[in-house]
Amino acid sequence: MTIEMLKGKIHRAVVTDANIEYEGSISIDPELMAAAHIREHEKVDVLNITNGERMTTYAISGGRGEVCLNGAAARLVQRGDKVIIVAYVQLTLKEADDFSPSVVFVDEQNRSIQTIM
Repeated sequence: MTIEMLKGKIHRAVVTDANIEYEGSISIDPELMAAAHIREHEKVDVLNITNGERMTTYAISGGRGEVCLNGAAARLVQRGDKVIIVAYVQLTLKEADDFSPSVVFVDEQNRSIQTIM
């Protein structure tokens, strides 16, 4: 038996752009991705604190400080919105007993200010 648990989270990131013309995904600062243990092309949920929208997409490496929703998801955010970006992992119940997610808190410029593991 397995359970799906939070693997990594970037908490209260600020959307820097929304690009409707891109094919899809969310571009994220690679340092934030690494700190939250989010891999390139990994499925993520994006929870918009500002307007309550929730969306699923995949992560790609962006520029420093970047959090940009691309493609259809760009219609669900505006520049300046606060979002939570989450990734999950499937674990056995035994593995879950010893597992801790990585939670990255960021400032207004999407710089990591604290990471809890």
